[in-house]
Amino acid sequence: MISRIMTTASAICLMAGVAQADYSLTILHTNDFHARFEPISKYDSGCSAESNTEGKCFGGAARMVTAVAEARARTNNSILVDGGDQFQGTLFYTYYKGKVAAEMMNKMGYDGMTVGNHEFDDGPEVLRGFMDTINFPILMSNADVSAEPLLAGKLAKSTVIERGGEKIGMIGLTPQDTNELASPGDNVSFSDPVAAVQGEVDLLTSQGVNKIIVLSHSGYGVDQRVAAETTGVDVIVGGHTNTLLSNVNERAVGPYPTMVGETAIVSSYAYGKLLGELNVVFNDAGDIVTATGEPIVLDASVAEDSATKSRITELAGPLEEIRQLVVAESGGFIQGDRSVCRVQECEIGNLVADAMLDRVADQGVTIAIANSGGLRASIEEGEVTMGDVLGVLPFQNTLSTFEVSGQTVIDALENGVSQVEEVKGRFPQVAGLKFTWDSSIAAGEGRITEVMVNEGGSFVAIDPAKSYLLVSNNYVRGGGDGYKMFRSASNVYDYGPDLADVTAEYMAKSGAYMPYLDGRITKK
Repeated sequence: MISRIMTTASAICLMAGVAQADYSLTILHTNDFHARFEPISKYDSGCSAESNTEGKCFGGAARMVTAVAEARARTNNSILVDGGDQFQGTLFYTYYKGKVAAEMMNKMGYDGMTVGNHEFDDGPEVLRGFMDTINFPILMSNADVSAEPLLAGKLAKSTVIERGGEKIGMIGLTPQDTNELASPGDNVSFSDPVAAVQGEVDLLTSQGVNKIIVLSHSGYGVDQRVAAETTGVDVIVGGHTNTLLSNVNERAVGPYPTMVGETAIVSSYAYGKLLGELNVVFNDAGDIVTATGEPIVLDASVAEDSATKSRITELAGPLEEIRQLVVAESGGFIQGDRSVCRVQECEIGNLVADAMLDRVADQGVTIAIANSGGLRASIEEGEVTMGDVLGVLPFQNTLSTFEVSGQTVIDALENGVSQVEEVKGRFPQVAGLKFTWDSSIAAGEGRITEVMVNEGGSFVAIDPAKSYLLVSNNYVRGGGDGYKMFRSASNVYDYGPDLADVTAEYMAKSGAYMPYLDGRITKK
């Protein structure tokens, strides 16, 4: 368990011989909260009130309020910032869109946030509504919004705030492929993160700002690249890849902070399970002298703020009837963790792909492809509620059926395995076909080595020249997660039933659903 106490072992000294620096700042940070306003389980799915009382739950807005207040009390100067993706993930977003996020972030007194790709899930309109409600800046440096009336002149690239008499520059960063991941519209274009950040650093430096923080929703790998290829960035608060950085947790991807040159990179996993707490000391020139810290685990030892808990309960009222409806039963734990489903066959992937194909098989559809990025939680053994299903499939995607060539299917699978090393959501979960891929081959150069399709109960090699009927979701069919080859499909119908409803009904068909793996995806 991650310690809530800062230890001297976690200190990283970057400049010897300095006895006392001029300015200290505590950077409190969150990322990828995804509308987890209620406590969650150790599997990042819903956690019952009974389990919460028993001390088995994590996070939630009420614990976050307490943790932020306690952290602020430990320091003379602090800021609270977010690395993006407050939107999407539970019924709170489905029902309220960004309104609850705005209310809770205003309550906690955030000082800044970057735009995550999911902030564009419902287009610029919902993002603008959120921006009009929050009391802090939301930033995005690597995009041109000048042609989008809802964002032009409103969405800044960077900003300057003051704390303890010192100026602090903040720069926002968004995934360069957001146009593939979400729905920003045709009027927003995205650009290289390094050039965008350096341009804003130079602007801030010219204004006399020498303490600069990048709020980055671009992933741990991109953050390291930005740190290595820019000058003048002191701290990068990360997001997007749900990366845990820690000095004590064995599941951490890297140390907290990760130092690249003179830049400190931090990230605190996701879903409000942790609150990042980085203590930085700067000298007069704005250079980091020390950067120390450790994410705080928001477990049962962190008390829930009573007023916030009551407010979340009130907001949950309209959701309860939907959420508590028991729709099925599971005979075992159904694995849906992103670290599994985005790199290999997983049980949730098989369930969803099978459900999709089952729903439209009588239309002659023989292949299902689901993007793993659309699968957001596991399902525990026992009764399955609609809330559990919506936790897995929160995006209100609809079934899409369409016709493409066998070669297009191969190209789609090639896209799906093209970014496995980055654990991207395009990894395909499938039904009606089996495929083998070779990780030793460069992405886009023929990683897919074999594709077999089910024809009359037997699997045969796919014919690149033959036409096949497929089912996916409307996001993938429209080119999301890099599946642009599906945009030119024929016989398209994008307005089928909601994928969550399809999955719930499939699970309910035959008693207790038994999760399984059958080797439909093979890695060489």
